[in-house]
Amino acid sequence: MAAQANAAPVIIKRKKVIKGGGHHGGAWKVAYADFVTAMMAFFMLMWLLNATTEQQRKGLADYFSPSIPIMRVSGGGDGALSGDSIFTEMTVPKNGTGASGSEDQAKGQDANAGPDSEGENERFKVVDETLMGRGGESMVMDELKRHVITKVTDEGMIIELFDVEGTTLFKPGTDTASPLLEQLLYVIADAVKVVVNDISVAGYVRSNPIVAIENPVWDLSSRRATETRKLLEKHLDDPKRVQKVIGYADRKPETENTMDVRNNRLQVILLRE
Repeated sequence: MAAQANAAPVIIKRKKVIKGGGHHGGAWKVAYADFVTAMMAFFMLMWLLNATTEQQRKGLADYFSPSIPIMRVSGGGDGALSGDSIFTEMTVPKNGTGASGSEDQAKGQDANAGPDSEGENERFKVVDETLMGRGGESMVMDELKRHVITKVTDEGMIIELFDVEGTTLFKPGTDTASPLLEQLLYVIADAVKVVVNDISVAGYVRSNPIVAIENPVWDLSSRRATETRKLLEKHLDDPKRVQKVIGYADRKPETENTMDVRNNRLQVILLRE
């Protein structure tokens, strides 16, 4: 009895276990996370609507729900113009848009154009097909086609020649034509023999990185346009078809970077009758 009286009392602790994280469990955390995510997406959408242009918004929409079955920036074609056709509104990949509206608009035709305009566009198409048909003749043409695009505007059919990185149409800073340019102009002169439209020649150069008292870009673009005229007339069926020669200096750059070599370019324009 004495031993039992001296024994330590037995203490029993009852631990209350709460399951489910309290009254509502952890479900509120998931709901809150969903709410924060939705708000973040909403404010990002509002920011994009305010900070982008209509064209950029269309590009974003096409990314998530493509409205065309092919890539916007195309290439790798086996024609003389790298697969480009004059009957898209802009063949230069920079703008990222294909032809819009009706088929007539895609061909550069006015919806109210008469039979004469339609016939002229058909003749421009023949010129384009003549150029495209030269693609498989030699390996040299694969190099030439990197420098050529065509498009149809209200002014006429524009055949544009331009520099690419590492390969130029003229010796840098001069109006001395490269063999590449001479060959390009020979091909163009032969192709435009299928029409009788008058021709305009325009020269453009990139901006000069050095600010000079007398900016040389005006004189350089004019001299290059004149040299192009001379070379073109050597191969034309009738040299008198060239009616206008213009130098635009660096006033109409093709790219945002005005010093980009892509802005060194020439345009041979078949003027509408």
